[in-house]
Amino acid sequence: MNRPFVLALLLFLPTLACCEPNKTMTTDSQAPAKMPNVPAGAETATLGGGCFWCIEAAYRQLDGVLSATSGYMGGSVKNPTYAQVCDKATGHAEVVQVVFDPKKISYERILAWFWDLHDPTSLNRQGNDEGPQYRSVIFYHSDAQHAAAESSKAALAKTLQNPVVTQIVKASDFYPAENYHQNYYFENKSKNGYCKFVIEPKLKKLKLEH
Repeated sequence: MNRPFVLALLLFLPTLACCEPNKTMTTDSQAPAKMPNVPAGAETATLGGGCFWCIEAAYRQLDGVLSATSGYMGGSVKNPTYAQVCDKATGHAEVVQVVFDPKKISYERILAWFWDLHDPTSLNRQGNDEGPQYRSVIFYHSDAQHAAAESSKAALAKTLQNPVVTQIVKASDFYPAENYHQNYYFENKSKNGYCKFVIEPKLKKLKLEH
């Protein structure tokens, strides 16, 4: 392997290391996104399974899902920024708030996709994304969701050799992530190596648009 190629590869690797943006941002792009609208009859699911770009890109495509918003939950600091969450000091997880129509897609089906979208046996890590903000977690919004999550986790555990480390926790305040994180994959898949080499293969495997 020649030296120029090795140097180029080393410079490129950081773009694959974590879900870190690689573009100049405007003030508006750095502002928090709006809270998702929850129409009458709709339900909300909040899930964390590594970088929220990947989880959001998948849920946006499912029939019955009305919206999928990247954000933060489970921490102790109000209105956290992405930089603060990445510093691992706020206690938040990167999550996606999924608003869905239960007449078209059940909460159990939402959970089934969640298990397929990440490795629930990996503690505080998904691939090269490492830290408590990348933990596997289900934030439930009702007693029914709590029971469904526990049942789904138990059923999954019977099929795996390694323990399922996914936390099941009552939902707390949800803080939408900055605007530039929303729909990140589809707006940046041709410009960001992480999208190309980490997210795209997952979407292909699940037969989703990529």
